[in-house]
Amino acid sequence: MKILALDSSGLVASVAVLDGDTIQSEYTMNYKKTHSQTLLPMLEAVKELTNLDLSTIEAIAVAAGPGSFTGLRIGSATAKGLGLALNTPIISVPTLEGLAYIFYGSDKIICPIMDARRNQVYAGLYSFEKKGPIYEMTTIKGQCATDIDALLDEINKLDTDVMFLGDGVPVFEQTIKEKCKIGFSFAPAHMNRQRAGAVAAYGRVLYEAGKYESAAEHAPEYLRLSQAERERMEGIDTSCISVR
Repeated sequence: MKILALDSSGLVASVAVLDGDTIQSEYTMNYKKTHSQTLLPMLEAVKELTNLDLSTIEAIAVAAGPGSFTGLRIGSATAKGLGLALNTPIISVPTLEGLAYIFYGSDKIICPIMDARRNQVYAGLYSFEKKGPIYEMTTIKGQCATDIDALLDEINKLDTDVMFLGDGVPVFEQTIKEKCKIGFSFAPAHMNRQRAGAVAAYGRVLYEAGKYESAAEHAPEYLRLSQAERERMEGIDTSCISVR
């Protein structure tokens, strides 16, 4: 199966092609340019350098949220446009699950965190359980917008070491060091941000489980309201509202 994967949910922009069990190509950038400037040129570069015929793509996996509102819109719009043009299904990969899947097979609890501003993070807790020759990812805490202190209180109740990754780590590293009471570590540089290769690999798992949709049906999952919408609803608790 050949899957095109896109991730523009955070500061990183990433494009990958999974062909069977091989990541045929992966192009990742973490630089101060908008995804509207980078994502399509990156896709075009992958296409040209690997002689990729887009008509051979069988599904498009996209990091569907949470994350940057603008980034998610760009990624979803790109996936939708390609999906409609190619009549190809879309696999909506939850951003934090895609991040966690980078550590496939780990014996630690994986905690991806993304900076959501106002002392909040987008976060989730995941573990891997060996099932025969493969590992299955288990959700301990589903992705949610939460206060960093509340997240750490929950983590402190666990009995397994935790691995933190994501763009929330440099923002809250000191807080984690001060308040995390169980064993923890931070992911190394080559594994601590979004990678479209992981989105593609986990996307195939979701596809095989029947979790995909048409391009017309696809929409990003924001998890919370935009700042403008929050200001209009001032005084209402909007944490963990699923907003599409």
